[in-house]
Amino acid sequence: MKNEPVIDVRNVHKSFKNVYAVKGIDFKIFKGQSVALLGPNGAGKTTLMEMIEGIQKPDTGDIFINGRKWKGNERDLHRIIGLSLQETRFIDRLTVTETLKLFAAFYELGQARVDEITRIIGLDEKTRSYVVNLSGGQRQRLALGIALLNNPQILLLDEPTTGLDPNARREIWSILGSLKKHSQTSLVLTTHYMEEAERLCERIIIIDKGQILKQGTLAQLVEENNGDKVIEFAIEESGTAIHRQRLESEFQIVWDDNGDKGFITLSRIENQLPEFLNVLNRNNLRLRHLECRRKTLDDVFTSMTGRRLSE
Repeated sequence: MKNEPVIDVRNVHKSFKNVYAVKGIDFKIFKGQSVALLGPNGAGKTTLMEMIEGIQKPDTGDIFINGRKWKGNERDLHRIIGLSLQETRFIDRLTVTETLKLFAAFYELGQARVDEITRIIGLDEKTRSYVVNLSGGQRQRLALGIALLNNPQILLLDEPTTGLDPNARREIWSILGSLKKHSQTSLVLTTHYMEEAERLCERIIIIDKGQILKQGTLAQLVEENNGDKVIEFAIEESGTAIHRQRLESEFQIVWDDNGDKGFITLSRIENQLPEFLNVLNRNNLRLRHLECRRKTLDDVFTSMTGRRLSE
């Protein structure tokens, strides 16, 4: 039997007044795949995700979930999807257990499933705590637990770790990593964190300004020009603006937000690096930092847009 996609997005467009949010996006996701929609803030990721979730309707184009459109199939599709939005609002004066039981009732699930989810999300010691007293990371784990209650075939997560500290982010990653190992759930998440996309997803779709720039496995994305190396550097403050301009006239440089750190991609590092150092010397620019490394997802994004993913 042919492997049919669980999510099939076909030439989808979406506008809001003067904002063209999604511009003709196509992709397919298959059973058991973990896919990241990676892009900066304002790229159109959330709008696209909300159309997949059935919250928004495309202006044109089609979205199929397990071969069916949302219209007329809402009840059946809601039962196979788990979702967590960018921001989840709870009833503050309910406990963790009461909150999970409330949502479990929508699926006619009992206490056994509530207890199982509580263990999965690591809130065993917080069952009687009011939601209002949970930390940001604990609230996000609770939101993830609600999304997992119905053993979803498809799990949709919109920016699941935005605003969390590194420890809380890793806790979410650990839960999702375990889910990948022990289930055939198809995972789709939006993120602007490169490490999150690399760690959780075997396939990555890079989105910017409502369009897909590139998609594929991590290896396919970063190894397309495998010989390329990235030089990351910083120069002393004594370097004047005109000297920096001379440097930019000979090399294609992308600067970080503060203009302190520069990035250049070299295809022939053995020849081009000495040239780069000579240009620095001629313009009396002193290096404060220099690092040579392999390309990352951020470098791929930069090569296509001229700016860093975090901007």
